[in-house]
Amino acid sequence: MASLLQGRLPINQDLLLMQKGMLMRKVRSKSWKKLRYYRLQDDGMTVWHARQAGGRAKPSFSISDVETVRGGHESELLRNLAEEFPLEQGFTIVFHGRRSNLDLVANSVEEAQVWMQGLQLLVDFVTNMDQQERLDQWLSDWFQRGDKNQDGRMSFGEVQRLLHLMNVEMDQEHAFQLFQTADTSQSGTLEGEEFVEFYKSLTKRAEVQELFENFSSDGQKLTLLEFVDFLQEEQKEGERASDLALELIDRHEPSDSGKLRHVLSLDGFLSYLCSKDGDIFNPTCLPIYQDMTQPLNHYFINSSHNTYLVGDQLCGQSSVEGYIRALKRGCRCVEVDIWDGPNGEPVVYHGHTLTSRIPFKDVVAAIAQYAFQTSDYPVILSLENHCSWEQQEMIAHHLTEILGEQLLSTTLDGQLPTQLPSPEKVKAILCPALSALVVYLKAVSFYSFAHSREHYRFYEISSFSEAKAKSLIKESGNEFVQHNAWQLSRVYPGGLRTDSSNYNPQEFWNAGCQMVAMNMQTAGLEMDLCDGLFRQNAGCGYVLKPDFLRDAQSSFHPERPISPSKAQTLLIQVISGQQLPKVDDSKEGSIVDPLVRVEIFGVRPDTARQETSYVENNGFNPYWGQTLCFRVLVPELALLRFVVKDYDWKSRNDFVGQYTLPWNCMQQGYRHIHLLSKDGISLHPASIFVHICIREGIEGVES
Repeated sequence: MASLLQGRLPINQDLLLMQKGMLMRKVRSKSWKKLRYYRLQDDGMTVWHARQAGGRAKPSFSISDVETVRGGHESELLRNLAEEFPLEQGFTIVFHGRRSNLDLVANSVEEAQVWMQGLQLLVDFVTNMDQQERLDQWLSDWFQRGDKNQDGRMSFGEVQRLLHLMNVEMDQEHAFQLFQTADTSQSGTLEGEEFVEFYKSLTKRAEVQELFENFSSDGQKLTLLEFVDFLQEEQKEGERASDLALELIDRHEPSDSGKLRHVLSLDGFLSYLCSKDGDIFNPTCLPIYQDMTQPLNHYFINSSHNTYLVGDQLCGQSSVEGYIRALKRGCRCVEVDIWDGPNGEPVVYHGHTLTSRIPFKDVVAAIAQYAFQTSDYPVILSLENHCSWEQQEMIAHHLTEILGEQLLSTTLDGQLPTQLPSPEKVKAILCPALSALVVYLKAVSFYSFAHSREHYRFYEISSFSEAKAKSLIKESGNEFVQHNAWQLSRVYPGGLRTDSSNYNPQEFWNAGCQMVAMNMQTAGLEMDLCDGLFRQNAGCGYVLKPDFLRDAQSSFHPERPISPSKAQTLLIQVISGQQLPKVDDSKEGSIVDPLVRVEIFGVRPDTARQETSYVENNGFNPYWGQTLCFRVLVPELALLRFVVKDYDWKSRNDFVGQYTLPWNCMQQGYRHIHLLSKDGISLHPASIFVHICIREGIEGVES
């Protein structure tokens, strides 16, 4: 089956040449450079490679995996090989998440341009796909995998194999019945639209149909008034429900006649529930929605630790790619450890270790290029300066020459400041090291909270190891909260985390610590929490702290929070799952036994987890229908993490997917939660369907 999108793909000479295939050099290091034959497949969405033209090919990457394409001059590795290969013949394919870049060198500048332009065209096309186009592409990918002999049609045997690949355990007789119904040409195989119909028969949502019929008087459609009732009663949309209903019908009803009559069919209703409009994340929290005019110390700031490392802390690789990735994911505080280097040029690496070294000026150049691509708000350079006087002068030279007007070198109004500036007022890079360049953030040692109050100023900043910060929270939690209401604090991982593991950032946010630095190269629960908090507010890297963490006289204690009037009860009905991915693609015969765990992170009394039972052998459309109940004293600090696991009675349950979001960004009602991988990449169309209900107070709820 040709790609369902093929008719909509741009017709382009570059793409036609890519589909013929080209021999290029794959480069991993100065010593590893091998010829490979790369070819864009006929579906226009996947690239395969072989050792030579006509050789045995295997998948290299999908276009949906690609974030962007860069020229050779932007590649750290290819720049080091500039004497061997002209930079104009090289290019870099950058993938989503933490997957390593792919550096390639073509045989000519023209061939490099063909691939760079063609790939970027396809990446832009995929980025702009609507919901139906993404589903079409997902189906096309599955068809390619199931069509083992690549003849463009699927036999029943191939369909049976595909069902296992798709996590479906189905009675053979029932599967054959669905197969025959879809085979309208009676050819004994499924092609194109026949396969689409077969998929639709697999994905009928009985739970959605039941919900639809509960509000529909005739079971065929929702009238405008019926849909408004649903939006008000279940989705808690309030007074805006009437206007919203019209917008949603216009957006999701597939039939023109339905739009004209202002009614919503079952297909339109399902489209709404599966879209961003039906997402658990409140769309009003997606753009900049917070007050950005308060002093910097009133915000949580997305912060990175040892940003230059893309591996462990002892022998890992140092790379400017660490800065590029951190800045592109919204990080606003990056760390630079600077040491004396050869020829008077300072270098960046983890001192007294075997980590590789990179020129400081390359780091500054990368920061200058990527600092404001994702967010317009200020970037803080946390410089750890170990250099001699001479090389410190070179540091100052590179900062001023390369960053130019991006570097904040005077107070914003030229006057002696009385408080830190707001993110709104600063579009610049702040540098709290090298006294001549320090304007607002001067690094000072911490001795005690009393000492800080007596001797320090609002524009000074102290750093705390995770152990020191934990100790202060336990012993003097309220004082730490008050300290963080007027001065910036930075927390960093302990020295024993040589594997670049992370701490739980939540306990430091609970005390109002603004810059909780993370090892961003390491995926896992802790980074899920960081990504979850900073998913709001346009991912700009700044999140306004709750009012009780911005008050220098606050009585709040993170370890002993007094139950405020805003305590709430959360009821989550975990209803069903859709198209959950396999944990291990290499195990063709295995099918996941999924369960859903819901975790709350916040102040200690609020931290809790509950999970459903598991559904045996069904990752395609599992049904749970179970309700979980939580009580939360301080919802302003709470994060929710939904995790799907593959139950294993012999060992630990395997991770399938997750989604994390702030409590205050959660929508009530019937919502889909679109799952992400360990790397934070979309697992579309994998999702779980839930019903969310929040009640004021905690009466009658067990802890």
